Amino acid sequence: MNFTYYGHSCFAIETMGKKLLFDPFISGNELARHINIDTIEADYILASRGHGDHVADLVPIAKRTGATVIGAYEVVSWAQKNGVEKIHPMNFGPHNFEFGKLRFTPATHSSAMPDGSYGGNPGGFLLDNKEARVYYSGDTCLTSDLQFIPGYAQLNWAILPIGGNFTMDADDAIVAARMIQCKKIIGVHFDTFGYIKIDHALTLEKFKAAGCDLILPNIGETINL
Repeated sequence: MNFTYYGHSCFAIETMGKKLLFDPFISGNELARHINIDTIEADYILASRGHGDHVADLVPIAKRTGATVIGAYEVVSWAQKNGVEKIHPMNFGPHNFEFGKLRFTPATHSSAMPDGSYGGNPGGFLLDNKEARVYYSGDTCLTSDLQFIPGYAQLNWAILPIGGNFTMDADDAIVAARMIQCKKIIGVHFDTFGYIKIDHALTLEKFKAAGCDLILPNIGETINL
C-alpha cells in the first residue's frame, strides 16, 4: 500500500490495484506549486467534507480520470451538478467497495461547498482491506467519537491533522492517537497557511516522547505503508 502526499490534506493511497485520491486541493496551494494535477490518476476520489481546501481540484481531476467521487451526499451532489458523472454518496456508516471496506466516520468541524451551498456532515474515512487498516480522521478537533475507532479495526496507520487553529494540534493529535490505539501517525493539514504553521522538530519530539512514530511527509513524497 503506497501513500503519496500532495500537500495540506490531499494524498493518494494505492491499494488492491486501485488509486484512491483524498481531498484534492493542490493548484491553490503555493507549497504544492511543483505538482501538476494533470498527471494525477485516480480510480476514486474521496472527499471528507466541503470547503475549497478539500475539493478545489476535485471536479477537473474527476472529469479527466473518470474517477468515482465518494463523500457525503451533499458533496457528491455538488460534484454531479458540476459535471462529474460517477458518484457514490455516503453518510456515517460502512460500505464494501472493490478496494475494501470503507467506513465514513464523524468529524467535528464545518462543511460548505465553494458556491456557498450546504456541504453536509464533515467526516473521515476508515479503510479496511487485506493490505492494511488505515484511518483518516479528516478535519476535526479532539472529540470523544474517536474512541469508537478501535472497535471497528485495529489500525496499522492513522492520518491526522496536526496544524491546530482549525483542527487538532500536535498535543491533541497525540491524545487522539491514544484514543484510536495507533502509534503510527502521518501528519497532515499543517504549514499551508500562516494559522497552521508548525515547528517540525518540536512536533516530532513530542510524538516521540509519547511513544508514537510521526511522519511529516514532503509534498510529492511516496511512502510504502
